[in-house]
Amino acid sequence: MTDAAAAGRVHVVGAGLAGLSAAVRLAAQGRAVTLYEAAAQAGGRCRSFHDARLDCLIDNGNHLMMTANTAVLDYLDLLQAGDALTQPAQAAFPFLDLESGQRWTLKPSAGRIPWWILKPKQRVPGTRLASYLKGLRLAIAGADTRIGDCLDTRDPLWRPFWEPLIVAVLNTPAEEGSARLLWQMLQLTFARGEAACRPLVAREGLGPALVDPALAFLADRGAEIRFNQRLRQIDFSGERAARLDFAGQAVPLGSADQVILALPPQAAEGLLPGLDVPRESHAIVNAHIRLPQAPHWPFEAGQAEGAQDVPFMGLLGGTADWLFLRGSIVSLTVSAATALAQRPNDEIAAALWSDTARALNLDPALNPPIRVINEKRATFAQTPAALRRRPPTRSAWRNLFLAGDWTATGLPATIESAVRSGDAAAKALTLP
Repeated sequence: MTDAAAAGRVHVVGAGLAGLSAAVRLAAQGRAVTLYEAAAQAGGRCRSFHDARLDCLIDNGNHLMMTANTAVLDYLDLLQAGDALTQPAQAAFPFLDLESGQRWTLKPSAGRIPWWILKPKQRVPGTRLASYLKGLRLAIAGADTRIGDCLDTRDPLWRPFWEPLIVAVLNTPAEEGSARLLWQMLQLTFARGEAACRPLVAREGLGPALVDPALAFLADRGAEIRFNQRLRQIDFSGERAARLDFAGQAVPLGSADQVILALPPQAAEGLLPGLDVPRESHAIVNAHIRLPQAPHWPFEAGQAEGAQDVPFMGLLGGTADWLFLRGSIVSLTVSAATALAQRPNDEIAAALWSDTARALNLDPALNPPIRVINEKRATFAQTPAALRRRPPTRSAWRNLFLAGDWTATGLPATIESAVRSGDAAAKALTLP
């Protein structure tokens, strides 16, 4: 019997990035892996698909990663897919205020000392040093501290900097978010200087960058991949999971077999007695627009240095929070969008097209095809109360482990958090 066989098979349930990360790590170690997915494709909220209306490949949602996301970069290195993400030569975050028409670019400085907040051309126009220094209040925030308890929403820096940053990272109304979680993100990015803040954008889409290479990697190593397999029930025997019941199929677990449950929190809660998970969630609304031709990027080198090198911009004063551009495809994102998600898709499309036309100086009468994607439960509400409900990797059962961006990774519910959770689960089941 080989060492891999003696170690038993690992059943990974859920083929989002958390499940893919765990499966890839284990397959790389020579473990026998079976990956199950309820849908007909892998990727979860990070999948790509061909949209008939736009007649092109689009992502289910827009995700901006950074060079600080070391787990994502390690995952891609393992897959030998590091070139799937692009990054500019220098970190730059262009913004446009749709109400005033003002444009600027936030440019972090090199090194850990934030010299950029001293330079008017690199910070938000009209803001002063004192407003940035108030952010240090986050460093001493307790576990129960809300962002609104640390930062003044009336401060001139709130609307053009803090609010869009917080909403994008936490997908939660800014005042309600966890101050400690925001500070953790700032420590990993802006506190480490420009080199940690360079935006990473999928060259061809999230699926080709993060999902397809993982599936190929697993197939090459003999992993079983089973789609359209929704887990209905887990049977337990003492301290162990004993059987996985999928629709129309029961999978008994051998004495050495292990399970990684990489499902959304509500699904995991329904399968595991006594599991405490974050329950409140917030929506993210995305839209993709196909233009007749690639538009002119409105940031010129002389107007906002560095902005011409990144294919996105933050938007204020409209409906959308962020606009991404890939050739003739414009993609927009609205986070903490629970109210917007209740509106009809045609109303959402009209509002986001209005933002796009103004941002890119296009004819508002143009009627391009638009696809609205409404994720009504995109992430859990990242409030202090919800963070207390994030479970650890190890469950109450000896052979069952948890993965997902909602578990206790210490990070916001992002791609980085999902990948780290999968890594943690893979490591935990190999330890005594």
